[in-house]
Amino acid sequence: MSDTYRTPGPAGDGPAEGRLFQASDDGARPRRYLLTMFPYPSGDLHMGHAEVFAITDVVARYWRAKGFDVLNPIGWDSFGLPAENAAIRRGEHPAVFTSVNIATQAASIRRYGVSFDWSRRVHTHEPEYYRWTQWLFARLHERGLAYRAAAEVNWCPDDRTVLANEQVVDGACERCGATVVARSLTQWFFRITAYADRLLDDMSLLEPGWPAHVLTMQRNWIGRQHGPDGTSYRLHDWLVSRQRYWGAPIPVVHCPGCGEVVVPDDQLPVELPHLEGEQLTPGDVSPLAGARDWVATACPRCGGPAERDTDTMDTFVDSSWYFLRYLSPGYDGGPFRPEDAARWMPAALYVGGAEHTTMHLLYARFVTKVLFDMGLVPSPEPYARLLNQGQVVNHGRAMSKSLGNGVHLAAELDRHGVDAVRLAILFSGPPEDDVDWADVSPEAMRKFLARVLRLVPSGSTDGDGDGDGGPDVLRRAVHRTVHDVDGLVDAGRLNVAVARLMGLVGEVRRAASGGSVDAAAYEEAVAAIAVLLSLFAPQTAQELWQRLGRTTPVAAQPWPAVDPALLVTTEVEAVVQVDGRVRDRLSVPADVAAADLELAALARPAVTRAVGHRAVRRVVVRPPHLVNVVLG
Repeated sequence: MSDTYRTPGPAGDGPAEGRLFQASDDGARPRRYLLTMFPYPSGDLHMGHAEVFAITDVVARYWRAKGFDVLNPIGWDSFGLPAENAAIRRGEHPAVFTSVNIATQAASIRRYGVSFDWSRRVHTHEPEYYRWTQWLFARLHERGLAYRAAAEVNWCPDDRTVLANEQVVDGACERCGATVVARSLTQWFFRITAYADRLLDDMSLLEPGWPAHVLTMQRNWIGRQHGPDGTSYRLHDWLVSRQRYWGAPIPVVHCPGCGEVVVPDDQLPVELPHLEGEQLTPGDVSPLAGARDWVATACPRCGGPAERDTDTMDTFVDSSWYFLRYLSPGYDGGPFRPEDAARWMPAALYVGGAEHTTMHLLYARFVTKVLFDMGLVPSPEPYARLLNQGQVVNHGRAMSKSLGNGVHLAAELDRHGVDAVRLAILFSGPPEDDVDWADVSPEAMRKFLARVLRLVPSGSTDGDGDGDGGPDVLRRAVHRTVHDVDGLVDAGRLNVAVARLMGLVGEVRRAASGGSVDAAAYEEAVAAIAVLLSLFAPQTAQELWQRLGRTTPVAAQPWPAVDPALLVTTEVEAVVQVDGRVRDRLSVPADVAAADLELAALARPAVTRAVGHRAVRRVVVRPPHLVNVVLG
C-alpha cells in the first residue's frame, strides 16, 4: 500500500503516561467509552477545541479515578475541501496541508494535557482507513442501500460539487456561502429513508441521555407525516457523490458489458491517484475524471476494459463510522472486530458541537443501524449519552476574522498557562452554556493555582502545620468536598465542582494560618486537593503531588475514600439575591464558610444570567442564609 497519504504522528506519550491513558481491554474493570467529535485539521486548535477537550478530559480522568477502564481516543477527519482548495492555491498535494496541520494540532493537544489514548489515532485520508469506508459502501450496495440515479441536485458553483440537502443553509453552501443552484445529474445516494421509521422510533432509547432539543430537531428533519396516501417524510436519501478529489473514491467500475460493478473487497482500497496543484482545479470534469490513466481499468468481473467511477464520497461518510475504527486499531480483517464492538459499544458519552444535529449525528445513527442489522455491533444506537458544549464567543458574538474579535488559544496558553486556561473555561458556567471569553479571567485562575502550590512550599514534603488541634473540622471539610465534587462531576456540573474545590483550598489555607493544625489531617487534605485538582488542572496537581513527596503520577490515583460519619451535617437554605431580588435558593451546610457560600452562589446559572455582562461591585455574604450580589 502506498505511503503517499500516510501522516507521520508525533512521538508517543512517555512510557508511564502512555500506558496510564491507554484502554487495557483486559476485562478486569468495568469499561466506559468516551468519545470526542474528532477535529478537522484546518489549522491550529481554537477556543472551541479548548472547551470541548477540557470538558472531556475532566470526564476521562474522573472515570479512571473511579475505577473504570476508559477508552478515550483521538483522530482527525482529514479529507475535505479546505485541504484541496489550499493545495490548489499552493501548487501542492492536499496531504501536505493536512499532515502539517495534524502535527500542529497534535502538539497543541499534548501541550493542553488531554489524556487521550494516542495508540488508537486514525486519519480518515489514509488508505488504511478509507479502505474500510469503501468496504462500508460495498455492504450498503449489496443490501440495496447504495444506488445511482439521475436527480435534481444542489450544485455549489464555487466549489463545483453537489451538496446534500443538509449542507444547504438558507439557499447557500454551508461551507463557502455561495448561492446553490439546481442541476440534473446522475449521482450516488444512500437509502437513509429506508430507516426513517427506525431513526424516529429508536429515539425512545436515547431520551434518557440525549438533549431534548437534539431529538426534536431530528424528528422535525425526518418529518414523518401520516395521510390517506400512506406515510411520507421530509427526509430525502443521503446524496454522497462529490465531484472533488480529496475524498474516498467510490469503489465502483463502469463496464460496457457488466454495468456497475462494485470493486471486490480483496481489491480495496481503490487509492487516489497523485494529483496536485492545478490538476485539482475544478473544470468541465472533476479532477478524478481528468486523470485518464487512473480512470482506465479492467472490469473485476469480466476482465474487459472499463472505467472507474470518478466521484468521491461525502466526508460525512468517513465520520459516520470512525468511532468503530478506534476499537480495533490496525486490524486488517475488517473495519473493526465485532468482539471489540461488543466490548465497548455504545459509547457511554459523546461530546461535541450542536451544529451536526441533522447531519453527522443522523448519518452515524443510520450507519450503526445497518451494521446492527448485519450483526456486527451490539446496539442500534452509537452513543448512549450526548453532550453539546456551548460556543466560546467574545463580547457576545461568535469569533471571526472579519469582526476582529478572535482569540488565539496558543497566545492564551503562553500568557496564562495551560491549567489556568482550562480552569477558566470550566469555571465559566455549565458545559452546555456559551462561554464569553470577555467575561472569563484566566489570570484569576493562575493566581488561584499559585495559592494551591503554596499549600506545600517547594522542597517541603509535609504540611505547614505541626500542631494537633482541630483535625475533625478539617477532615470534615475534606470529606464533604470529595463527596460533593464526586456528585457534581458525575452530573456534569463542572463549574460548581471547581467552586467547591476552591472553597476547600480556602479552608485548608485558613486552617494552616491558624497556627495549629494536625499534620496528618493537613496532608490528607492537600493530597485530596491534588487528586481532585488533577481532573481540572493536571499539571499543577502533579506538581503539588510531588511536593508532598509522592512518586507515582497523581492521574493514577483512585478517587479519595469518603468516611460517611464525616458527612453528617445540618443543611440549611441560603437565599441568593442580585441587587436585592431573589434569584435562586440552594442548600448549604449550616457551618458553611463565607467564601464557600459566595463561590457556590456565583456559580449558579440563574445568578450568572441575572448578572449578565454588568460589573459586580461587591458581594454581601451572611452565612449560612444570605448572599446578595450588588451590581455596579
